[in-house]
Amino acid sequence: MSGIAETVASGGLLLAALIAFAAGVLSFVSPCVLPLAPGYLSYVTGLTGAEIAEGGAARRSRVLVGSLLFVLGFSVVFVSYGLLFGGLGSLLLQYQNIILRVLGVLVIVMGLAFMGLIPGLQREWRMHRMPSYSLWGAPVLGVLFGIGWTPCIGPTLTVVQTLAFSEASAARGALLSFIYCLGLGLPFILLGLAFRYAAGTLTWVREHYVLIMRIGGGLLVLIGVLLVTGVWNDITIWMRTLVPGFETPL
Repeated sequence: MSGIAETVASGGLLLAALIAFAAGVLSFVSPCVLPLAPGYLSYVTGLTGAEIAEGGAARRSRVLVGSLLFVLGFSVVFVSYGLLFGGLGSLLLQYQNIILRVLGVLVIVMGLAFMGLIPGLQREWRMHRMPSYSLWGAPVLGVLFGIGWTPCIGPTLTVVQTLAFSEASAARGALLSFIYCLGLGLPFILLGLAFRYAAGTLTWVREHYVLIMRIGGGLLVLIGVLLVTGVWNDITIWMRTLVPGFETPL
């Protein structure tokens, strides 16, 4: 555990981890995830919205277990992506600077799409058949969410996988993707546990979708510019010099 903690605390990876978590939260509040969250809660728990809002120890336990299983399902998918991209980063290390600049351009395009400036890219593939109302179906639904909704959350996921590639390590890529899943999954779990009190927050987010998408997309574009110009590497090198002589175990 101490090795993992030291790895996360190392300069460049710490910055990437913070961005990955923020990207996960941004994915959750996006127009193609947040409006569907109450429906997913019903599917993974077998409870109606009214039953979830009523609470009770047994129902809260069911919501917690169902939510965790759902988050586990899509985490398996996204962490697998992180393993792949991190591994590719280590294999293609000699070409990493060029590839990172190409990926940086892609991140800029995805950021503009997230802002709604490129029609057609902000979409999702929806499943037309859902698993039965059951906790057993929760992880399956999570996997389907991870696969089917990837085009929709692509702008934020692209950033995370680009950072995973830049770390040039399958383990670090998986770690960044896991942190992204925390950013996406924790709000979902909290929504289920505090469903009765979350209506006001959901309404505020829906009313300010445009502002949230503009700010989030702008941040993605900024990260893309840092990658294309090479400033991202400069920042990570500088942050690593803050801990001289430190070797990360992953």
